[in-house]
Amino acid sequence: MALDEPRSRGGSPAKHPTPDDPAHTRPEPPRHARRWRRALLAVLITAAVVVPLSAATRPRIPAPAPATLAPPTRTTLTAAYDANRANAAQASRMAAAHGDTHRAAVDRALAAPSRRLLSFDGRGSGRVTEVVGDLARADRIAVLVPGSDTSLDTYGRFRADATALDQELTLEEAGARTGSRAAVVAWLGYETPGTVSSTVITPGRAGQAAPHLRRLIRDLRAVTGRGAHITLVCHSYGSVVCGRAAAGLDVNDIALLGSPGTGADSVSALHTSARVWAARGADDWVANVPHVSADVFGTTVGLGADPVSPSFGARVFTAGRGGHSAYFLPGSPSLTNLAHIVLGDTKGVRRG
Repeated sequence: MALDEPRSRGGSPAKHPTPDDPAHTRPEPPRHARRWRRALLAVLITAAVVVPLSAATRPRIPAPAPATLAPPTRTTLTAAYDANRANAAQASRMAAAHGDTHRAAVDRALAAPSRRLLSFDGRGSGRVTEVVGDLARADRIAVLVPGSDTSLDTYGRFRADATALDQELTLEEAGARTGSRAAVVAWLGYETPGTVSSTVITPGRAGQAAPHLRRLIRDLRAVTGRGAHITLVCHSYGSVVCGRAAAGLDVNDIALLGSPGTGADSVSALHTSARVWAARGADDWVANVPHVSADVFGTTVGLGADPVSPSFGARVFTAGRGGHSAYFLPGSPSLTNLAHIVLGDTKGVRRG
């Protein structure tokens, strides 16, 4: 999504319109707007060629259909975990027989007795919802929503973020001595866009994902009750998903990390009663993304206003000097602040 600025406009010298020229009566768009419009169009054209070719080279990995389960409750969590682990074990065997040793290893790790899978689907790019912590006893829950290029094949790095947040929450809980109990839910519940693709600069995938995220929140409420404090932690393109799902969603806080936009112009346009937070690391390349939204050949291109801008209206908190993948690094200001948000300790959040 980060695009280099063109160095030369090229072509013959510009023609200056005369008063009789119709162009004279229409103000020309600002140079930076024209520049980004050309850049966005270039991304669309490139993606139209690159993405179909790259997708065609990857064979489809066989896997069983997901386990058929009733909506989860506190008493059925263990049975759901068992059924989804068994499904992951079967997917591992099928991937191995297909010759995909990497996917087989990922599925096999998910099938380990210690893993708590609320859902699993090994087909295609894969879907998994995993609990880190004890969801049945938790009263503080963080739901991590990932960005582009996250799939079962890259799931390890996403789970590492969830584990880092869980460990930070444990430290903060011990220090605060409030008696609260936290859990983290790593939700890979949609087909994320590729970083080099047209889908990453449009809200289409987010629109498809939003109903599934809403369903997850309803399921979590059924397990934990109305009194639990739920926070959406939305990274990169995941913030677009959260933006699409936000209206009327039964969550307490929404934290946007390294967000290219939410598809909305302001917090009020999200139509949520949740507190909305935003942070961006000083070295995050997403700062160079054009915060625009335009109709290009009937498709919305661009993801709207910058969530850390004052006009958006979010509660901006300190993220430190990290880059786009550094928000969950142990010891980072962003991770500490996220823990305070998840625990409902708004006074402990360093604003910036």
